[in-house]
Amino acid sequence: MYWVMLTTTLADARAQKEAKAGKLQAAFYPVRGMEAVCAALGTVLERRDQMVSTYRNLGDALAKGASLSAIMAELYGRVDGVSKGKGGPMHLQDEAAGLTATTGIVGSGLPIAAGLGIAAQLDGDGRVVTVTFGDGATSIGGYHEAMNMAALWKLPILFVCQNNHWAEHTPLDQYSAAHEFARRAESYGMTARKVDGFDPIASWQAVRDAVSAIRSGGGPVFLEFETYRLTGHTGTADYSYVPKDELAEALTRDAAPNFREWLIREGIATPARLDEIEKDAEAGVDEAFTYAESRPQPEPDQLHEDVFADKRLVPDLR
Repeated sequence: MYWVMLTTTLADARAQKEAKAGKLQAAFYPVRGMEAVCAALGTVLERRDQMVSTYRNLGDALAKGASLSAIMAELYGRVDGVSKGKGGPMHLQDEAAGLTATTGIVGSGLPIAAGLGIAAQLDGDGRVVTVTFGDGATSIGGYHEAMNMAALWKLPILFVCQNNHWAEHTPLDQYSAAHEFARRAESYGMTARKVDGFDPIASWQAVRDAVSAIRSGGGPVFLEFETYRLTGHTGTADYSYVPKDELAEALTRDAAPNFREWLIREGIATPARLDEIEKDAEAGVDEAFTYAESRPQPEPDQLHEDVFADKRLVPDLR
């Protein structure tokens, strides 16, 4: 978990720097503040489990098992990216790792997850579908439709609300009269909990319990992880509108450094062991960015590849 959190933090900072330098092919959406939630998901979910994420997806993709080098190559628009350099930061996809889709439209991942949940239920193989989304997505119509369908049909879906208190540039209290998203989720008839998203252990325990209940046929579970967005909406965006006292308080709870202190204090890991993990994470990030920048862009003749399904590969179900 510490490796995932630290790698996400380091890669996030590097990607923001590259975005400001104009080296990436599209906007980058930082995940700072959500690292503990991502690590918890990666620790519990299996590769067979499917995930639908958002455009703020670096931590989710890394935790689910996608290659950091391939993720970075996608940000640069290179042919060796997870989506062959044609999806960009908003559209990562790695089916082998169970990263089924990421979406660029707020709230659009939930209906996709509902469809995947129906398929998983029909297959009966015990896999869980996880969909992550920000607090702003709770105002979108597709959010409510997917939640209602999942609860009604008891679909095996884990709804993960990464509540960072900002819907792009709008603070929570200016777009929602109800601030307790977990309580709202309960009204659909599903189990729901609010969790401290800055606490890696609390996050891991919540995900572990939720996934266990879903696998046993208990239906969907909604987890609201309360965090705070520690950067701007995009890697190049100004965020002077964020109250300085709120941001300063949130930074004191920064997940990776606090987790390091906790691991040492509890005797779970020595400083020397954590130093090794940090060196490994730093080297991995350097290697991933060097690899990504060195790879070629897709050739023009690939423009129409992977756009439509090949009818020859689609089974005739009549």
